Amino acid sequence: MILLETAEVLALDKPAGVSMATSSKAGKSEAEVIARLLSACGEAAREPLFLVHRIDAGTSGVVLLAKSSEAHRILSLAFQERRASKTYRALVWGHPVPAAGILDAPLARDPKDGRKMRAVAAGKRSLTRYRTLRRHPSVADLELQPETGRTHQIRVHLAAKGHPIVGDDLYGGAARWKGVRDAVLREVLRSVGRPLLHAARIAIPELGLEVAAPLPGDFVRLSARLEG
Repeated sequence: MILLETAEVLALDKPAGVSMATSSKAGKSEAEVIARLLSACGEAAREPLFLVHRIDAGTSGVVLLAKSSEAHRILSLAFQERRASKTYRALVWGHPVPAAGILDAPLARDPKDGRKMRAVAAGKRSLTRYRTLRRHPSVADLELQPETGRTHQIRVHLAAKGHPIVGDDLYGGAARWKGVRDAVLREVLRSVGRPLLHAARIAIPELGLEVAAPLPGDFVRLSARLEG
């Protein structure tokens, strides 16, 4: 779904399951990734478009594409210089204490598993602000604002604090449903098939840009079930 379109930018609501990873391998060029993203959003292929940033395959929500090389330069610079404000929502295991705060563990690639990142003192500076919006049985609904842009930053920070994202099999959040006493809720949580992380909003105030994406169906349905 298109969230916003101007002469410079196309903002899409990416569904979970669409990979934005690019490489020199067949099928992973930037043009092919953009074409798949457009198709997943119900849009026809078009050119020119340029990736400004990426979110994980399992993450849903706002993605910005530039419509010219100059727009790409301006938008990319805003992200690099941390002038782009990003807000996420996540359903996580447990109830963080305190209810709001800062996660600032340095992050680095996991030498034992190249797919993963880990919190380690020698890693790169990383900072994520969080606040609890609602406490459910076994699960909390969080709003998060990453101030740095490390790979898997939110997922690793939450897992390191002991509150992995529901459905996140890479960082320990996929099997926690086994400890839920309520049989019906346990089955609902067991069926979650992806990390329930959503890129809810991106704003670049100096460019007059603010885009928000509604919560996806799986997030809404689980939240409703948790509320009973």
